[in-house]
Amino acid sequence: MNALAQVPADFLHALGTLRKAQCRSELRLAEIPAPSRLAPYAVALGAEVFSRSTRPVRTPVHGPAAMAFTHENPSGPASTADDDDELATGRFILLHDPDGSAVWDGEFRIVTYIRAQLDAEMGNDAMLGSVAWTWLVDALESHSAQYRAAGGTATRILSESFGTLAERPETIDIELRASWTPASSDAQAHLEAWCDMVCTFAGLPPLPPGVTPLPRRRLT
Repeated sequence: MNALAQVPADFLHALGTLRKAQCRSELRLAEIPAPSRLAPYAVALGAEVFSRSTRPVRTPVHGPAAMAFTHENPSGPASTADDDDELATGRFILLHDPDGSAVWDGEFRIVTYIRAQLDAEMGNDAMLGSVAWTWLVDALESHSAQYRAAGGTATRILSESFGTLAERPETIDIELRASWTPASSDAQAHLEAWCDMVCTFAGLPPLPPGVTPLPRRRLT
C-alpha cells in the first residue's frame, strides 16, 4: 500500500500549506528528522540565519508524508561559503493527532525552538525574556496566524571561558522554547511568522518584500 494513503487528509493539507510559506533569503530552511514519540504524525524543519544570503540547501526528506511535502532532489545537498556567519538557529515542528489532545486543545500542535547569540548590553537586559515572548506574539499577529493555548520558556545562557581558552570573550545566548495550537490545518502563516521571528532573534531588521539587506556581522 502507498505510504501516503495511510496519512490523514488534514495532515497532508497542512504539509501542502507549509510548502507555500515564503521566508526571507537570509534564512536557510530544510526538513530534518521529526520526533516520533510526540504524535502519530509529525514534520520538522530546521532553520539557520546567516549574515548574508545563501543558496537554498536541499536535504534528504524523512517520514511517510515526505513525498507530499518536498520535491524530488536528485542533486543532493548544497553548501554555503565557509565565511557565512550564523546569527540564529531554530526548529519548527508540526504535530498531528487525529484523535485530538486535551493538552493541545486540538488535533495540531506547533512546537518551536530558537537560539541566538546577543550582544552584552541586550543579553543583560532583565526584560529579555518578556521581549522574546513579545517577538513571538507580534510575529503571529502580524501574519494573522490564528492560535490558542500558547506557552513558552525563555532562557539566557552565559558562556565563560577559562584556562587556555581564557582569551575568548564572554557570550550570552537567548533560547526560546514555545508551542501553540493553530486554529486550523493551514500552517502557512504560522511558519512564515516563525521564520520572521528567527530573523528577529538574529538581529535582522524587518524589511519590505523584495528588499535585500546589507551584510552584517554577529556581535560577540
